[in-house]
Amino acid sequence: MRKLIIASVSAIALMGVAACNETAAEKEADARADAIEAEAEVESTQLENAADQATTDAERDALNDRADAIEESAEQRADAVEDAADGANTVPPAQ
Repeated sequence: MRKLIIASVSAIALMGVAACNETAAEKEADARADAIEAEAEVESTQLENAADQATTDAERDALNDRADAIEESAEQRADAVEDAADGANTVPPAQ
């Protein structure tokens, strides 16, 4: 839970700083990316809590590995959302 609060507060602070030069599409993409990461953080925290209650090391390791995979996947999806918005607002290089 503490991780979720820290992540949310950090994301909000970064959005405020970065919002100065962002287009509407970039702001929307950032909000979607933040939502993806927040949802994954909740799921990951639930898995980590379940890992803390696991009765075997194998079960604990599997749950923690799944939690890590969810966070990594969410980060990649969030980056893709932001990159798509950034790419839509930039001029492609001349070839």
